[in-house]
Amino acid sequence: MMDRDKTEPDPSHHRNGIVGLLYGEFTDILNGKVRCSVSLTDHALTVQKITSSPGQGKVVFDLNDCIGCHAFKGEDNADTAAYFSAYFYPFKRKWLSSAMARQRLEQCFRVALAQDPSANLEEAERWARAIRDASFRHLPRRDGAVYCEVRRPCRLMLLLNPNSGRGQAMSLFTTHIQRMLTEAAVPHTLVITEHQNHARELVREADLSQWDALVILSGDGLLFEVVNGLMEREDWEVAIQTPLGILPGGSGNALAASVNHYSGTPMLLGEELLVSCGFLLCKGLLSPMDLVSVHLASGQRLFSFLALAWGFVADVDIESERYRQAGALRFLLGTLVRLASLRSYRGRLAFLPVHQEPAAEQEGRVARLVASTSSISSDNDSSPSTSPPDSPNSSFCSAMSCGPLTDSSPPCSALCPENSVHSSSPSPNDNNTLHNASNNAIKLLQAGSDQTTSLIKGPPDSLLSPLDEPVPADWTQVPETGFILMLAMYQSYLAEDLQAAPEARTQDGCIHLYYVLEGVSRAALLRLFLAMEKGTHMACECPQLVYHQVRALRLEPLSTQGALTVDGEQVECGPIQAQIHGSVARLISS
Repeated sequence: MMDRDKTEPDPSHHRNGIVGLLYGEFTDILNGKVRCSVSLTDHALTVQKITSSPGQGKVVFDLNDCIGCHAFKGEDNADTAAYFSAYFYPFKRKWLSSAMARQRLEQCFRVALAQDPSANLEEAERWARAIRDASFRHLPRRDGAVYCEVRRPCRLMLLLNPNSGRGQAMSLFTTHIQRMLTEAAVPHTLVITEHQNHARELVREADLSQWDALVILSGDGLLFEVVNGLMEREDWEVAIQTPLGILPGGSGNALAASVNHYSGTPMLLGEELLVSCGFLLCKGLLSPMDLVSVHLASGQRLFSFLALAWGFVADVDIESERYRQAGALRFLLGTLVRLASLRSYRGRLAFLPVHQEPAAEQEGRVARLVASTSSISSDNDSSPSTSPPDSPNSSFCSAMSCGPLTDSSPPCSALCPENSVHSSSPSPNDNNTLHNASNNAIKLLQAGSDQTTSLIKGPPDSLLSPLDEPVPADWTQVPETGFILMLAMYQSYLAEDLQAAPEARTQDGCIHLYYVLEGVSRAALLRLFLAMEKGTHMACECPQLVYHQVRALRLEPLSTQGALTVDGEQVECGPIQAQIHGSVARLISS
């Protein structure tokens, strides 16, 4: 019950030089005998039990942690009172741990200002509206980043893969996300994907004017489908500006972990990471996101938001599929298995550094590094075995061919993405070659009955030469050598618990290129991955680990072993190149 509701500011706020927005006295819904004074300012909702001793029973709720507030009538028709509930997700210490995570907290009040139910409901709605407005004036923003807000109310298409991770995505939605979106008054339509590339097909054909954002509850693979579906549209320039959101429901959840990291929150796993990303989704801040265009040997062009991997990391990603039911532990199991049978991969690597230095100096430095690491002796445990190199006189896979994978892998045609084009190595007179167009976009000349030329959609790749031509003269070339892994990152996390590129941000305009040369011991490699949990692997001073910030790269695998992945999805083997495109997409982040 409530005796009075004052609309004037809280006097205590006058004394402190702060004018409150609203002040009132209400009954605590959890204890009908306790009355509380409630004051709302621009920054906080303060609740003080009137029956408490001075200074006791006071709780301050930070509006940064509020995602919504609702007003409603009681279930009992004889009850003339109305109610309003505010929903907060503050950081609280986890049970038996010093770590912090967001935990749900609801604060509900009973409004009984008059005998007229409509008057009470009007007052409750006034409070709910004021709390919502104040909470959205204080959003979690990262220093130095430029933001805009998703329009409100935000109409979401939420795409859910029921088979991702351990098959718990639907349960995660009903347990956490559905309630959070209701609390934040975010209308949404749930779409359950039914087969591979279903999401890609949906967004490619959808009327995007019906949606203010596309949100993924799955692993990173479903967002890969959505990004490429948007980029395949005729109106790709407008379509890719549709805000994208990510909620972790898979086993890797690298982008979700990165989004959590960008908000300044320590590493979280499992449902705690889901709640953190759900909170950021409800807050609705948008930040620009870079995309990377990737050219495969077949001529197919893909768009990537996360990472390109070859060698050890890619092998672990693909081979650990057999441990999918273990969730995030699949990667640990896969890492241990691959460490036990460590191998190196022959290849050539070239890149365009962000910070240019004289080409001769670059190449000399890289050559000295390759020479020095190849002569470094291993630790006492066994050194990695090296795959037999191809004949010194043989050339690497041509730009239009697809080389073999491991002996245990299925034929390459079964692994290549849909619509890939395979052919034998082209002769100089073939029509199936890659050429630079006058507008600097790379065009694929497809041999067909009409001999038409179709422009690949997306921004032009002005930094790249066709794959069957040498890289530009200002690129740095790593001499042909043995690699343990190559990892090109554009987000900070590679998995929930692997901070592979701690300096990466959604819009930094560069690819964070890491590679490890052969000669590293199993023990040293294991130390690198353990340090990667905290993003401190560069401090390990491993001489075989090399890091560059680059704008474009080309990889030419020479070994017959090893997988190649884009955003965790296996693609055809063979030469591959990529270029960063700054701020092409928009991500619901912080």
